[in-house]
Amino acid sequence: QVQLVESGGGSVQPGGSLRLSCAASGFRFSRDAMNWYRQAPGKERELVAVISSAGTSTNYADSVKGRFTIFRDNTKNTVYLQMNSLKPEDTAVYYCNWVSNTRQGYWGQGTQVTVSS
Repeated sequence: QVQLVESGGGSVQPGGSLRLSCAASGFRFSRDAMNWYRQAPGKERELVAVISSAGTSTNYADSVKGRFTIFRDNTKNTVYLQMNSLKPEDTAVYYCNWVSNTRQGYWGQGTQVTVSS
């Protein structure tokens, strides 16, 4: 079955960096785009970054452009989110997401990122 397992979250001071990982299994990872979402307390889940199947095309939410980088390693079935210059407003649970060709969405369990001084 499909599994998405995030890791790498934690607590960091403003201006710091974290790298999130999402290990995928149960589907042909290298064939599909992958997404990172986040959900802050009391807010709706929002799309943060998207990467194409080959990793040659990426898109970002305006709020993270220039600070976050999404990339993937198809040999390891893993997608990453490098987060630099973190701000308190980046505090959220971050989720890895895959949408199948039947439009069914799959989610990981999420990893907490807290940015605070």
